[in-house]
Amino acid sequence: GVTRLLLTRIPFFKEIIVSSFSCDSCSWSNTEIQSAGRIQEQGVRYTLAVTSRQDMNREVVKTDCATARIPELDFEIPAFTQKGVLTTIEGIIDRAVAGLEQDQPVRRATDQEVANKIEEFIGKLKQLKEVHSSFTFILDDPSGNSFVENPQAPQKDDALVVTRYRRTPEQNSLLGLEVEEKPADSTEDLRDEVLQFNTNCPECNAPASTNMKLVQIPHFKEVIIMATNCDSCGHRTNEVKSGGAIEPQGTRITLRITDPSDMTRDILKSETCSVEIPELEFELGMGALGGKFTTLEGLLKDIRELVERNPFTLGDSSMPSKTEKLQEFIGKLQEVKGKTSAHFIMDDPAGNSYLQ
Repeated sequence: GVTRLLLTRIPFFKEIIVSSFSCDSCSWSNTEIQSAGRIQEQGVRYTLAVTSRQDMNREVVKTDCATARIPELDFEIPAFTQKGVLTTIEGIIDRAVAGLEQDQPVRRATDQEVANKIEEFIGKLKQLKEVHSSFTFILDDPSGNSFVENPQAPQKDDALVVTRYRRTPEQNSLLGLEVEEKPADSTEDLRDEVLQFNTNCPECNAPASTNMKLVQIPHFKEVIIMATNCDSCGHRTNEVKSGGAIEPQGTRITLRITDPSDMTRDILKSETCSVEIPELEFELGMGALGGKFTTLEGLLKDIRELVERNPFTLGDSSMPSKTEKLQEFIGKLQEVKGKTSAHFIMDDPAGNSYLQ
């Protein structure tokens, strides 16, 4: 047979590899997906309230280590029981139905009672596809590489709740990650030292170096600034992580932008911080863009690039209606830079974000 590989990007998500296999002799075909990125720093859980037929058509990326659940039916697809797949919510239910129906003839011959119970359950799954009543679809992926589409992006989707969480040691070992134990008696003072360690470039995978420095922000706390430079492809990236503990209380900072000088304020956005601009109906979830130590103008520029990099606005795959919507949003974002008064809200449950 023939296997085709396509490296593509899911809009508002990340890169994946779609592989498709087909056999001319018996006409058997199969599709799988693999993440083209690394395992994310946090796991992700998508909780979707399915209320209409349109919700059944939402695109879903389900990696092989993700668990899919429908609590109303007490139904669960455990991790590592299926290959990664790019499908819809209806496709996941169809796949589950096909898997249950596969061995029904054998069950009817050996255990009629079990076969009847499974037949009844298959009927319930098929009824879900008609969406006569609402139900909850939960996709839980400790690797952070699964995804459920938000048709209203970049606006917030009220039906979809995205939760990011820290993996447990058991989940780390399930994903094959080894967490290095740091010696407890490390008493080195790192404040005046730039540490350097070897990594691979996230863009071209060539050997590169990452610099790390502990910095004290005045009237705030210590943070760790990490910067990676690649000599091969010129890729540069920087990220900020909190150097202190999680605060007893979260922090919510609201800034009313009234003057162009507000754009020069220093911002520390931690990886647990979400950003909201109510006038644009825009919300940036925690985990997106990672930790940043920049200015307000720099953060708005990063948000703009995040929106512009999506295939909705590029090439043959772009859809005119969605392209117009995103271009209109980018235009409004440009106006915020001192021309329009707007509110900029930072909400950090860990209390590790800061606005000058």
